[in-house]
Amino acid sequence: MPVFLADEQALEVDTDDLLDLTRFVLEEREVPGDMEVSVLLVDAETIAALNEQHLGHEGPTDVLAFPIDEPGEALADVPAILGDVVVCPSVAHEQASGAGRQPHEELRLLTVHGLLHLLGMDHADPEQERAMFGLTDELLRRHATGRGAQR
Repeated sequence: MPVFLADEQALEVDTDDLLDLTRFVLEEREVPGDMEVSVLLVDAETIAALNEQHLGHEGPTDVLAFPIDEPGEALADVPAILGDVVVCPSVAHEQASGAGRQPHEELRLLTVHGLLHLLGMDHADPEQERAMFGLTDELLRRHATGRGAQR
């Protein structure tokens, strides 16, 4: 499964772990193996500009998801691109302690959260929020006790 990760910010991040987690989530959610996904790690200034440009919100945020194709939607002979997940490690580091998590745990959670947005999940109402956050927790747990523990 083509997963691309670009680290365009200054904090040290275990990019191999995020790549492994991304592949795990895509396999678990049965995303076709030929779909491409990009995970971009950016600084606060970059994500703030994207947040304002695309959502009309001021200031940095932790994660943004930009879906492109839905699984099975791309035309033949055209690359199938699930989309881009943009994560800001500096924001993740700031909010991790308030959530009772380590910074790397927050980055992992945000990566899964962004991937689930690419797959059409949302948290606009309480029922959707419970489903999305429950699945996020389940995927993180299964990764940690399964394939992720074998790293």
